[in-house]
Amino acid sequence: MKTTAQVYKKEAVKPIWCPGCGDYAVLSALQKSFTTLSLKPEEIIIVSGIGCSGRFSHYLNTYSLHGTHGRAVPTALGAKAARPDLTVLAIGGDGDGLSIGGGHLSHAARKNPDITYLLLDNNIYGLTKGQASPTTPGDYQSKTSPYGLGEEPMDPIPVFITYGVSFIARAHSFNVKEMTSIITAAIKHRGMSIVYIHSPCVNYQALSWDKLREQTEKLPKGFPVKDKMKALEPAYSKEPLYTGIFYRRTQPVLEDRLDRITETARKNRHGKSIGMSAKEIMEDFR
Repeated sequence: MKTTAQVYKKEAVKPIWCPGCGDYAVLSALQKSFTTLSLKPEEIIIVSGIGCSGRFSHYLNTYSLHGTHGRAVPTALGAKAARPDLTVLAIGGDGDGLSIGGGHLSHAARKNPDITYLLLDNNIYGLTKGQASPTTPGDYQSKTSPYGLGEEPMDPIPVFITYGVSFIARAHSFNVKEMTSIITAAIKHRGMSIVYIHSPCVNYQALSWDKLREQTEKLPKGFPVKDKMKALEPAYSKEPLYTGIFYRRTQPVLEDRLDRITETARKNRHGKSIGMSAKEIMEDFR
């Protein structure tokens, strides 16, 4: 039976984002990606953080957890380590992922778990009524910075590249077709994927829809996605602001490394490998 986007919708819980919010488009793109990949709802785990994007876990008919502030990535990592057979995604905002949760990214990148992280950025704390976030422009007047900010905004894409995240891309919520294609590629990638999505807030417009459209340009066709140094130049560019896949590389994932460690420990204990499954090995160690 052909999978449709309808099977991923949770009919009992309707989205309550503000009218015109880009998060609706991200939700639609995610459901289309699941459909393209023919994933069953019971094969998916969604872990979300705090803020407007934290509600994603409520709106999808999958296994889900609305986690604590800044802990979506390590929770998703743990879920993948426990159930490597499932497709695991973390979803959070610029505050959740780049402020209180930012310290988790470098260490998750080192482990390279096979998870996909959708990081939605509106340059503001929209749910809590317009305070400055790590990516708020320095001249923006918010409730917590009525005279502007005393610091520069964070530049996330170059940070992800230097951390060594194995798949890094940027999309905008107003281009659902491109965003769907990028999310699909991120889920298919075996390793840690970050899709950084600009999704402007309609009430606190620290990130302007019009300016974003004017600045946006796709990465050139044939861009060398395996070259980390070449990825940095367009990552730092503001005009144009590039979308697409900046960097992608293949390397061992956390789940494979854990299997090898477990097998090595078993050899040391019994003097030989006896080909047991990971579940049987864990049972044996109890």
